[in-house]
Amino acid sequence: YWHLWRYNHALIEEGKNPFSLDSKEPNWADFHDFLLGEVRYLSVKKAYPNEAEELFAEAQRMAQLRYKSYVRKTQENWEN
Repeated sequence: YWHLWRYNHALIEEGKNPFSLDSKEPNWADFHDFLLGEVRYLSVKKAYPNEAEELFAEAQRMAQLRYKSYVRKTQENWEN
């Protein structure tokens, strides 16, 4: 899950937040299926099914944290 964001340094001079997030929130229920659509992750699941599920759960947790950090960044106050 790659998120689209922009950073415009010139907005700082205007007292505006230079960070904007263009992506909508992902459907986290589809994250597992998304991973299994990638050959590299499917190979891990076939070779190490139990370990793969733990890794996939951790990958989803980290992806959610990363998305939340982007959302927080868009809400920062940049007024002078």
